[in-house]
Amino acid sequence: MKKITILALHLSTGGVEKAVSTLSNMLAKQYEVEIIANYRIEEKPAFEIDSRVKIEYLMPNLKPNAKEFKEALKNFQVIRILKEGIKAIKILYLRRILMIKAIKNLDCDIAISTRYIHSKLLGKYGDKQMIKIAQEHNNNGNKRYVTKIVKSLKKIDYFVPVSKQLTQIYKEKLKGSTVKCIYIPNCLQYYPNIASNLKQPRVLSAGRFSPEKGFLDLIDVFEIVSKKNPDWCLTIAGDGQEREKIEKKIKEKKLQNKIQLLGFQKEKELNELMLQSSIYVMTSFHESFGLVLIEAESYGLPILAFDSAEGPKEIIQNGENGFLIENRNKEEMADKINELMINEELRQTIGEKAREESQQYKVEQVEKMWYELIEKDCFNKF
Repeated sequence: MKKITILALHLSTGGVEKAVSTLSNMLAKQYEVEIIANYRIEEKPAFEIDSRVKIEYLMPNLKPNAKEFKEALKNFQVIRILKEGIKAIKILYLRRILMIKAIKNLDCDIAISTRYIHSKLLGKYGDKQMIKIAQEHNNNGNKRYVTKIVKSLKKIDYFVPVSKQLTQIYKEKLKGSTVKCIYIPNCLQYYPNIASNLKQPRVLSAGRFSPEKGFLDLIDVFEIVSKKNPDWCLTIAGDGQEREKIEKKIKEKKLQNKIQLLGFQKEKELNELMLQSSIYVMTSFHESFGLVLIEAESYGLPILAFDSAEGPKEIIQNGENGFLIENRNKEEMADKINELMINEELRQTIGEKAREESQQYKVEQVEKMWYELIEKDCFNKF
């Protein structure tokens, strides 16, 4: 049996981490799979991973300390700043040196990198006989970032972006190189047997509480929505660095009784929330794909997003399975949400189309693309 190793930063919460778990579970059906991760953030992976997949943590007792360092800076704690600064340097050094050692000692047929920081190391230190695949999950609209990604792909055999738009960008950038750029999207690890009845007066959103996710804008949008539909509520599942700012804004807008912050929800809990919701909204500034959108679609939820995020533009057919809002227009976003709230027939029609569209992202569909890459392209080289 051929062996595949997946390189990851950690297995905690996050879109990349969810994609890693789905990919490992998918490949474990036919191959021997292991995950090598830098950090062990939590005792168990945040997302379910097949018992056949071996997991190795390179730094099981060390975690990133960015939060602690920022707190020390904020409070002007000089001694703590020095202490956390030294610790941060140590962690970053070990992150690199231990991954290099792990890559040099790999005994697999194929190695898949899921972060650009690992792609660079894999290309430089990986065995020449090993097939090297790099994935890209981010799209922050930054040309410098794109250039950095391209530089990280030296001596990589295959580059797999998760969106068509990213694939087009990198195919152009990689012209003349030996790297083969292939589009394979993220997929649904689980496809529900039943959809939401879309009768609950709840709007749902989920994600990391960080600036690029735009949750502060979502509060503004829902303030407008609440004036016309006061019986509806907004539930946000997630956590992160902007939680205090979000909580403060909710209080300032006097929306405590309208907006619920649940914190991070496990996969099973989030699935239950989708089943009990009627509309899904994303307000991200940047999003390479938007896995949570297709998850919401699979439950038959109409989906809305700003078109500033490239990923949703691939997923949402405007007016069919949801709505794409141009120029981050909060008033227009609120109008479309209100329209769906008031018009149950429209909600049901768009929800049915959303569920239909989500079927192309079933694991059975996407795994065919991976198996074709591995069997036809990769293993034919052995």
